[in-house]
Amino acid sequence: MPRPYASIVEELRAAHGEPSLSRVVDALWEGLRETGVSWAGFYLHESGEELVLGPSRDKPACTPIGLHGACGRAFVRQRPLVVRDVRDLGEGYIACDPRDRSEVVVPLVDASGACRGVLDLDSFEVGSFDDGDVRGLITLLRAAGLTAQPADTPPEIV
Repeated sequence: MPRPYASIVEELRAAHGEPSLSRVVDALWEGLRETGVSWAGFYLHESGEELVLGPSRDKPACTPIGLHGACGRAFVRQRPLVVRDVRDLGEGYIACDPRDRSEVVVPLVDASGACRGVLDLDSFEVGSFDDGDVRGLITLLRAAGLTAQPADTPPEIV
């Protein structure tokens, strides 16, 4: 199912000022919750070998998380990650909700090349995300001033 990233970008652009992380995750949740997305949120790097939960919707999530999971992998490699079936990650998967079956993670890379954290979306459906989601999410994050990563950055697909 195509997701309405362009309309979410327009909604964020129509608001005054640079969007906050909370406003971005709220807009994503409102725009995507009927498209198979079960959770959306940011994990931020404050220090060390873990990420801490930032703004998120719409259920509790694990925090802090180590860099060995999908979010950590995208963070360390500074490359988007599409996980078609989280079971394929084995012990490397951090299960906050055992119903989640697929995931897409996009790093927040600033203009200097430093990664501040990641945007993470989950779904209860296997194969819910693809490279079109990655392009849409990067475009949205660029419009919100949250990443400098090129919109055509190819994802790692697991």
